[in-house]
This record gives sequence, structure tokens and C-alpha cells, in this order.
Amino acid sequence: MTFEDFKLNKQLLTACQELEYSMPTPIQTEVIPLALAGHDVLGIAQTGTGKTAAFGLPILMKIKYAQGMYPKALILAPTRELAMQIAKNLQDLAKYTDIRILSIYGGTGIQAQIAAINQGIDILVATPGRLLDIYLKGELFFKEIKTLVLDEADKMMDMGFMHQIRKVLEVIPSKKRQNLLFSATLPEKVISLTEEFLEFPHRIEITPSATTAETIAQSLYKVPNLKTKINLLEYFLADEEKFSRVMVFARTRKNAENLYKYLVRKYDDNLIKVIHANKGQNTRINAMESFKNGEVRVLVATDVAARGIDAIAVSHVINFDVPIVYEDYVHRIGRTGRANHTGEAITFVNMAEEYHIKKIENLIKTKITEFELPTVVEITYTPHEEMQEMKKAIDDHKKAEDPDFKGAFHEKKESNRPPKVTKKTDKKSPKDKKKPERKNFNPRHKKNMKKKY
Repeated sequence: MTFEDFKLNKQLLTACQELEYSMPTPIQTEVIPLALAGHDVLGIAQTGTGKTAAFGLPILMKIKYAQGMYPKALILAPTRELAMQIAKNLQDLAKYTDIRILSIYGGTGIQAQIAAINQGIDILVATPGRLLDIYLKGELFFKEIKTLVLDEADKMMDMGFMHQIRKVLEVIPSKKRQNLLFSATLPEKVISLTEEFLEFPHRIEITPSATTAETIAQSLYKVPNLKTKINLLEYFLADEEKFSRVMVFARTRKNAENLYKYLVRKYDDNLIKVIHANKGQNTRINAMESFKNGEVRVLVATDVAARGIDAIAVSHVINFDVPIVYEDYVHRIGRTGRANHTGEAITFVNMAEEYHIKKIENLIKTKITEFELPTVVEITYTPHEEMQEMKKAIDDHKKAEDPDFKGAFHEKKESNRPPKVTKKTDKKSPKDKKKPERKNFNPRHKKNMKKKY
């Protein structure tokens, strides 16, 4: 099958050719005909499988040309990076049309976005929070929306957007509206949302929920502490030819920033960038564009900040920290092995993170291959404070599994305490004991007489 088989107009076909879209991906093959026919769709597929074009081409085909002031299609995304990425992809597909596409998101001035809306738009890509902010100001109208898309619904649920999404659904006209929902995983919250959001949907499951792409080789290394993780990362980055474009994921903003500062001291500042929620919008945009263009070799990122990165030639994804939201593992490693390219995902695991790895393996239904640490990597001594933190994390995991678990310290104390031995005696209880009488006790003696008041 080719894109000509979808009977798209000439403008869209020309744009597809320039973007080197030769053959549709499986998700595109299944979704585009259904979306063009007006059906509701539940699409389950990994990142990097062409979901944006799967819902974008039918929307562009239906709108055809710029018309009116208000949006005809609304696309909701969990993060500003993903909203920007979707809008950019749609603009590339709509290159030979006059269809107006706008993305709105938090972290930047709201007045400039309101001014752009007032100039007229056809397709609006938004994060839920900023969308409601502008709507409540009376600057946005939904009465002409005919298509609503929720992209990466699982991540929106993880980020707590369920309340905002329900509010959006309340104010958008439901009559004659087409709904499309896409997700890489299908947790209970997403299933609940589909029941509220979709009407008799066609379920397109290219791969089972939370399945990782076959083009990605997965491996893990067990490391004792943070310093050894850094040593192992340096070992990999030393091979510039093999590790040509690398994404390094950290669990928190603080970890990402500290890791970035350390790497900058070791390598050229221009070859390493970082993105997380504390960075300014322009800084994050510049870092992403530099990484996509190949100007930056290593990009350190958190899960939330890196959702919109669609760089095809990412050679490796390194999980410096294991994610505690297990679906994020699927999204992280989906940054490599995109568009039928091969990639490699490497995960560093300390003793506290082994619990999470087992859960991730259960989720993706795959055993991640474990490798021994290279002999040249220095294994450092674990500081007492770090060891205590890991042991506490392990206790927390066990408590989550077993509410009766009292902790490793309590277990150790109980095991070292000798068992109590109870002896049966015929002795009378303390209550039955009488005080012995004092010898030579004279109640009339001056010392023993009670004072009278």
C-alpha cells in the first residue's frame, strides 16, 4: 500500500513525498481509512510508529483549506514539547495548503497565544491546562470542533490531567464529533477514559499494550552506587563513533541538572545539553532543535521534558535512573529505534531499583538482558548515607507489597533478641504479698505515732 491508495489530495501527497513518506506504517495503514470514514478510533502503538500522520492526514484532508475563525480540530497532548512537535509535523504535512495550525502550552506568555488565536485557526494543538486557561478568559470557542484527538493518553493520566480532560469534554459539542485516542499502554485509567470519550470505537492494536519495538536492543547493568553509574556512563560516551547521538534520562530535575553539570566539566559544553521543567522555554526549544540537527551529541532529560523529541537518528537511550512510572520506560526507549531504524536502550540499576526493573519486565513481558560491568569501569565504595537511602527505599517497596512488614532494622533487632522463657512458679502474686512486720514495733513510740491535725 502507498499513500496514493488513501485518495488524499494532491497537496498532501506532494508533502508526503517531500517528507520521504514512501510506505505507510502499520498504524497509518489501519487508522487513516477509518478516520477518513468518520469512525471513532482507539489506537495502541509505541512511540515512533507514525501516529501523528495517522490522525493528522485525515484531519487535513477533511478541512482542506482555511475557513472561519474558530478551530475545526483539537489535539490534546500531555507536554509542551509534544504539542510543539505535533504542530510542527502537521505544518510540514500542510505545507501546500493554507490551513492554519497553532500550538498553545504553558511556560510562555499567554497574551501572545491569545493574539494568535484571534487571527483565526483551523487546527489547535494544546496542553489541557493552558487550553482551559484561555477558554475561561473567553478568548477561545469550541462550537465548530468536529474532531478531537487525545495523544499519549496514558501519560496524561499519569500527570493527573483527568480532571482537566473531563472539563474540556464538557464544553466541546458532542454532536457529530469524531474522537480519536492514542496510547502506548492501556492502564485502567485510560480504559475508563475510553468508555467516557469514545463511541463504538474501532480498536487498532498494532502491538500489545506496553510492548517495546523490535528494533530496540535492551540491556541492563547492575551498579552499586551513583559514582559507579557515572563511571559507566563515561565509559560508554568515550566511544564517540558508536554512541553518536545519546539521550540520558534522569528521574528528577535535580538529578538531570547535576549530571549535566558533571558532564559539561568533562566534555565540550556545545556537545551536551539538558532539558527539564525548570529550564526556560526558549532554552528547551534550542536544546531540542540542536539535538535533532545533530549539533548536540548528548541530551540529558527528564521524562516530562522529553516527550516531544522526535529525532530519528538517536543511537542510544541510557536510563541513568530507572523510572518509577513503569510506562515511562516504554516511552523513554521509544526515542530510539524510530522509523524502522535500529537503536539500543541501556539501563543502570542499583540495589533499590531492582524492584522497579522486575515490575517493568512484567509490564513489557520481556526479560531485559543483563551484562557484567566492563572490567575497566571503576567500582567505587558506596557512602554510608547513600547505602541507607537505598535500604530505606527497599523497605518502602516491601511495605507497599506487605503492609505488615516492619522494616529491615526491626527484623534484624528481633532476630538478635534471645527468645523469652516463661517459668511457672507457685509464688503468690505481688498483690497477695504482705509487708513483713517490723520487729520491736511499738505503736506508742513517739516516732511511730501519727500526727494529729
